[in-house]
Amino acid sequence: MGLLSGLILLPLAPVRGVAWLGEQVLDLATRADYDPAETYQRLAELDEALEAGEISAEECAAAEDDLIARLMRARGEATGISAAYRD
Repeated sequence: MGLLSGLILLPLAPVRGVAWLGEQVLDLATRADYDPAETYQRLAELDEALEAGEISAEECAAAEDDLIARLMRARGEATGISAAYRD
């Protein structure tokens, strides 16, 4: 970027900064949501809650289905499978 264009676009710097920050937050949230280790940890917590009687078998099964679906989506994205071919 040249000096003149840098000066002209300087008022837009906060907008570019906010856009970059939003992209970083989205990326971090996506990585955390599809982290297999996090999913396995949540599955273990569900089993513990079921054994402790904190949740019913139906609630556990529904939550496990959601977590397994999330894990499968994460694996599909890691291997580059298109969403059109997964469903």
